[in-house]
Amino acid sequence: MRSLQGALIIAGVFQAVVGFFGIWRVFIRFLSPLAAVPFVTLTGLGLFFFAFPGVTKCIEVGLPALVLLVIFAEYASHVFAKGSFVFSRCAVLVTVVIIWIYAEILTAAGAYNERGPVTQFSCRADRSGIIQGSPWVRFPYPFQWGYPIFCFQDCFAMLAASFASLIESTGTLIAVSRYSGATFCPPSVFSRGIGWEGISIILDGMCGTLTGTAASVENAGLLAVTRVGSRRVIKISALFMIFFSLFAKFGAVLASIPLPIFAALYCVLFAYSAGAGFSLLQYCNLNSLRTKFILSISLFLGLSIPQYFRVYEMFFGFGPVHTHSVAFNVMVNVIFSSPATVAAILAYLLDCTHLYWEASVKKDRGWFWWEKFKSYKYDGRSEEFYRLPYGLSRYFPSL
Repeated sequence: MRSLQGALIIAGVFQAVVGFFGIWRVFIRFLSPLAAVPFVTLTGLGLFFFAFPGVTKCIEVGLPALVLLVIFAEYASHVFAKGSFVFSRCAVLVTVVIIWIYAEILTAAGAYNERGPVTQFSCRADRSGIIQGSPWVRFPYPFQWGYPIFCFQDCFAMLAASFASLIESTGTLIAVSRYSGATFCPPSVFSRGIGWEGISIILDGMCGTLTGTAASVENAGLLAVTRVGSRRVIKISALFMIFFSLFAKFGAVLASIPLPIFAALYCVLFAYSAGAGFSLLQYCNLNSLRTKFILSISLFLGLSIPQYFRVYEMFFGFGPVHTHSVAFNVMVNVIFSSPATVAAILAYLLDCTHLYWEASVKKDRGWFWWEKFKSYKYDGRSEEFYRLPYGLSRYFPSL
């Protein structure tokens, strides 16, 4: 734990430097809609192995949740005008509550008493005595596991994970801007967001949370389902998260929700996130062979290469790269196990090098559509969508 704390702190410092010093802003300035399509799409689509495979771990709970969410969000919300708030805004919440009660009934009826441990873990709504074993109140505090240890190998592994998370978070932010009806994020806003994400990772390391912080892909899909893009919702949600983390009994109740229910939600939410990437195709010339080549090769290899790395590690217990340097092995294996990261590297490099000098390329890659948003001050709507609340823009200006 102490070594992981140190690695998280180093990764957070790296991401904060990349963000606040404007390094990520330079990357975004050369990003076109064509290059954004593959990695925004694979930000959601690349997580397919967390979705329906998780549903099948308890098909009698996961499949009804998936069907019910689709019916509520995409059919009932349009058919029943008076119930549009329940079926559109609260479709996910209503689905979880109904299927959770259904899983509780199955558990109380003894449906899983004679089943194997894997099935019981996935299906039961009272697994592991998690509610009874949780304290009522628990206050996390810095360095609760002791002072952090900065191990060379762990730090490099976490830096690689931070780099992959940085790219996936960028894809998620683009998806959020699409579904919230906002303009394309100016590069300085991306850089600011990445910087504050780094600060959050530093706090994660100090408090020993074991994992870092990244933009939530499923919440981008949730924005599409609920059609709510208000910052006030995010603030209220953050207060709920703080409440459930401090009062552990209540958090344990939520943690007792069977995991296949979440997997069913992922099927819809990740799909919506991937759809935001496909929507960027409207800015590109799909009749161009260059466009087709960049899209196809980055999407195909963005799925194929990480799948190879995962399968290799599953069979042999270590990644395909196994040199004498453990730190190098972990860095390469982590980066190339992320579909969005592989797709982003390929699409960005190909888009910035392949036939870049031809006059028609600038139009084919959709550059003109995003060019006016490359500076915060070029478009008046940037202030409306991306200014910080409580007058914080004076202290953290966007350029």
